Amino acid sequence: MQEHKVHPPAIHAHPYEERIRLRTPPGINRDVVEAISHFKGEPEWMLAHRLQCLEIFEKIPTPAWGPDLSNLDLNAITYFIQPPADRNSRTWEEVPPEIRETFERLGIPQAEREALSGVGAQYESEVVYHNMKKTLEDQGVTFMDCDLALKKHEELFHKHFMKVVPPNLHKFSALHGAVWSGGTFLHVPKGVKIDLPLQAYFRMNALKMGQFEHTLIIAEEGAQVHYIEGCSAPMYLGQNSLHAGCVEIHAKRKSRVRYSSVENWSKNTYNLNTKRAHIYEGATMEWVGGNLGAGVTMLYPSSVLVERNARADHISVAYAGKGQNQDIGAKIYHIAPNTKSVVKSKSISKEGGITTYRGMLHVSKEAHNCMASVTCDGLIMDAESKSNTHPVMNVQNENVDIAHEATVGRISNEQLFYLMSRGLSKEQAIQMIVSGFIEPVVKELPLEYAVELNRIISMEMEGKVG
Repeated sequence: MQEHKVHPPAIHAHPYEERIRLRTPPGINRDVVEAISHFKGEPEWMLAHRLQCLEIFEKIPTPAWGPDLSNLDLNAITYFIQPPADRNSRTWEEVPPEIRETFERLGIPQAEREALSGVGAQYESEVVYHNMKKTLEDQGVTFMDCDLALKKHEELFHKHFMKVVPPNLHKFSALHGAVWSGGTFLHVPKGVKIDLPLQAYFRMNALKMGQFEHTLIIAEEGAQVHYIEGCSAPMYLGQNSLHAGCVEIHAKRKSRVRYSSVENWSKNTYNLNTKRAHIYEGATMEWVGGNLGAGVTMLYPSSVLVERNARADHISVAYAGKGQNQDIGAKIYHIAPNTKSVVKSKSISKEGGITTYRGMLHVSKEAHNCMASVTCDGLIMDAESKSNTHPVMNVQNENVDIAHEATVGRISNEQLFYLMSRGLSKEQAIQMIVSGFIEPVVKELPLEYAVELNRIISMEMEGKVG
């Protein structure tokens, strides 16, 4: 590998932590991209990839068909921060106390001890902790941060990196390709079935920060894995942050992959995430998602059913409160015969919040005997809130079974009266109705995450979450 002859931009001090090791200046340009690659000591092909993505990013316009992004100033965002911590510590004691305490408050070390096969934890732009049970290492499972995987497994990484999510997919996938950092690399060998979930947690803590973690999951033939991601950020009034991560999944022949996420970004965050999977013969891909935070979310997990008998299930719930616009959905591409997809989307809007289901179902001419079902339900809590549905179906084959159902409604006075007549307060009655509404999603999450999702939504209903 040749050393890059690039001088990184000057390091700027910041009140957040004087011990921050590296901070690129705000804004996105060639110097920033080269500095990130140089700092990481990446191979030449990755630098070339980043610069190509930057060119694409500069040419593609900002999306104008969804939520308003005019207040997102990309030149005010800091695209790389190295936190005051060593990379990939194997014990929590090695993580600096102020960072460790944040993850302890989030319950990550406890969850690792009680219910997980391994954990990765990212703070700002780098993974500060990563560990996995030795039994999985002995079976050949690779679970590490993407920066490290690029060095240790370069050929495998190069073969799969941004092949499912191409840079020219949209403006923010191109931006991600230019400035990505950290994330998760998970490779499950042929026939290996992982019983307990693996988890990664991403914390964005700095002012006007951008986080661009990359998640790359490769499940070989017959493999089975459940991977969970969580994320959060503090609230800075009047200051916007950006999350533009990327998840790409290769679910190979007869594998089974479940990806679960609970995204609870602060309400000053633009969550413009990209998630996509290629699903091969006889494989099953399951997406389970809860979107609760962020002022603006644009998120549409996508499944490409590449070979026959592939299946995709999408289950999600979104909550939009005051000042929130949750634009979420699913994209399904039936490319091969005998493929199947199921979409179940739930949304709740309150205090002027806006939820939108935006979906795409594409059935190619070759996708004979495919089955697809889309159900999206919206619950509106008051007269100020909105719930929208924008489904698109492009069906090019007549020999298919397609179903779509959408409902939008409010909590009726009759429902409230019935529950309150049995001793519940109005607040308790509303929470019970909401809990029943989101139950199909909650039951798909591991117990501790289901409890957390219910708790957060209950607090939102009571107005206790800022």
